[in-house]
Amino acid sequence: MIRRNLEDKIERALKQFPAVVLLGARQTGKTTLAKMLRPDWRYVDLEKSSDYEFVKRDYDFFFATNSSNIVFDEVQNLPELLSELRGVIDSDRERKGRFILTGSCAPSLLKGVVESLAGRVALIEVGTLKLNEIQGRELPEFYKILTRFPSLDHLDLLLRMKVGFSRDEVLGHFLRGGYPEPVLSGDPDFQSSWMANYERTYLDRDVRALFPRLNVQNFRRFLGMLCELSGTIINRSEVGRSLGASEGAVRDYLEIAEGTFLWRSIGSLEKTASKSMVKMPRGYIRDSGLLNHLKGTRTQEQLMTWAGVGAAFEGAMLEEILLGIASLENFPWPAAYYRTRGGAEVDLVLTDPTGLRIPIEIKFGMSTKHSDLRSLSGFVEQEKCPYGILVNNAEEVRLLAPKIIQIPAGFL
Repeated sequence: MIRRNLEDKIERALKQFPAVVLLGARQTGKTTLAKMLRPDWRYVDLEKSSDYEFVKRDYDFFFATNSSNIVFDEVQNLPELLSELRGVIDSDRERKGRFILTGSCAPSLLKGVVESLAGRVALIEVGTLKLNEIQGRELPEFYKILTRFPSLDHLDLLLRMKVGFSRDEVLGHFLRGGYPEPVLSGDPDFQSSWMANYERTYLDRDVRALFPRLNVQNFRRFLGMLCELSGTIINRSEVGRSLGASEGAVRDYLEIAEGTFLWRSIGSLEKTASKSMVKMPRGYIRDSGLLNHLKGTRTQEQLMTWAGVGAAFEGAMLEEILLGIASLENFPWPAAYYRTRGGAEVDLVLTDPTGLRIPIEIKFGMSTKHSDLRSLSGFVEQEKCPYGILVNNAEEVRLLAPKIIQIPAGFL
C-alpha cells in the first residue's frame, strides 16, 4: 500500500458529494486506492458474476440493506446501476460520502453519470504512478507553487526550489512507466511479461467487450501506428490512408484509445494573437512504460538511441505535469499546444483559474541553446504571460532569459 497524491482530494470530495467516481485505465490502482481509503466498506466487484447477479437481481432488496458505505468496482459493466443509485442518493440527498465507484471506460460511464448522477458525484481520474509515489516522497513542490495565487510571484518561488529527483531516476521512470504492479515488483522480466499480457487483455477482452462491432485487427494496427505518432500532430486522413480506413474510423479509434485512458489528446490553443494557427490535435500514449513496451524498448541504452525519444519524453513529461496539477486542483486546467504555420511552437500551454497562460517547452537534452528559446520567449511576450518554463534534463533550476525559467525534469 503506497500513498497516492490523490488521497486528500478524494477525501475532500467524499465530504462534499454523496458519491465519488474514480476513473482510469485498468491496473492503475483504483480498486487498491478505494479499499485503502475505506477498508471497512463493503466491496462489490461487478466483474465477479456472483456480485453482479446479487446486485442486479433486485436493486430494492440490495439497497434496503446496503444504503451506504459501498465500493462498486468496474461499474461500466452494469450501467443501469447508475440510475438506481440516483434514487438511493436522492432519498437522503444531504448525506455525503456514501459510495465510491470505479470505472475503466470513460465514454459509456461518463454518459451514464451525466444522465443519471449529475450534481451527485465527483469525478476523479486515477493515473499511473508518479515517481514521487513510487519512492514514497511528497508531491514535488513545483505543483504547489504552480497552483497557488497570484501567478506573478511564481518565478521567484520556482527559482528557490532545491530538491528534485536525479537524472538516472527520471530516465528509469521514463523507461518503466507507472503501472503499479510491474513497477513495484522491480523485476524487468516480470515487467516485460506483464506488459505483454496487458496488451493482449486490452485488445482481446476490454476492447472487444466494450466495442463488439469494432474491427479489432485494424485497431491493433492502429495501436502500432500510435507508437510512432505519440507526441506528434495527428492528421486523421493520412492515418486513414495508411490503415486503409476512413477518416471517420480513425476518429473512432482515437476516441476509443482516449476513452480507455490509453491516449491523451491535446487540442491546439484557441483565441491567440496569432492568425496562422495549426488546428489539428496532437497526443501521446499516456504511460511511457507501455509506449516503450509497444516499441520493443527494454533498456536505457535502447531508449537513448531511439530516434523518437524526444517526442516520447515530451509526452511523458506532459503526463507528469497534468497528473500533478490534477492531484491538487478540483477542476482540470485547460491544456493545449501552440503551433503556427511558420513553425513557432510551444509543447504545452496551461491556463490557470485566473485566465493567465503558462507556456511550457520540453527538451530531452541537458542544455538548451538560446535560439531554442525563441518560440517560448515570443509566446510569453505575445500573450503577456507571467513567465515561461523550459523542462529538460539539466541538474539545476535557473533563469535562462527574462521570464524563462529552466526546470529539470526531476523537479516534476
